[in-house]
Amino acid sequence: MIRVLLADDQSLVRAGFRALLDAQPDIDVAGEAADGDEAVALVRELRPDVVLMDIRMPRLDGLAATRAITGDPELGAVRVVMLTTFELDEYVFEAIRAGASGFLVKDTEPEELLRAVRAVVDGDALLSPGVTRRLIEEFAARSKGPAGPHGLDELTEREREVMALVGIGLSNDEIARRLVVSPLTAKTHVSRTMVKLGARDRAQLVVLAYESGLVRPGWLG
Repeated sequence: MIRVLLADDQSLVRAGFRALLDAQPDIDVAGEAADGDEAVALVRELRPDVVLMDIRMPRLDGLAATRAITGDPELGAVRVVMLTTFELDEYVFEAIRAGASGFLVKDTEPEELLRAVRAVVDGDALLSPGVTRRLIEEFAARSKGPAGPHGLDELTEREREVMALVGIGLSNDEIARRLVVSPLTAKTHVSRTMVKLGARDRAQLVVLAYESGLVRPGWLG
């Protein structure tokens, strides 16, 4: 059973999400929060698998709440998915850097929301190749340069290659075609790379790929 916490200051939004999620045999809404402070407190109490977190909330916003959750070692298994009104929300970049596993637009189709909840539990990130490329472009605009190796010396040559391909926005299937390996092999390389670097998920791997200098501006083709 996948346990979900809903964090949104609009009760109507929470009610809609609850109705959809509770109707699924494998998903249970463990609780609801109306602001960031309440969300963090409930995450610590309930330990849900996934938090659907609105970015803009009173008292403590979703970004600060996400940092509080992802920065707590005891909550390492909790995945945060940011909810935004617009796909190009100005806070998406900061949310991913803060440790969010991805983001969803609030008016997303019900099937997409359900797929997303199940995907992050499996360790996938809610970042399409196009969104990943925009994320990297944002890094290029804001970052002054690579922050350091981030433990890349622990990776094999193939794992570095795979990490770079993840960083430029390729899916596992695309990586498999590029390297002429099976999709399962590509997924295994991605998983091992995340474990070695201590990355929570694919989204954080993208961040590390850019911050380490493994991916650089201009590699977005």
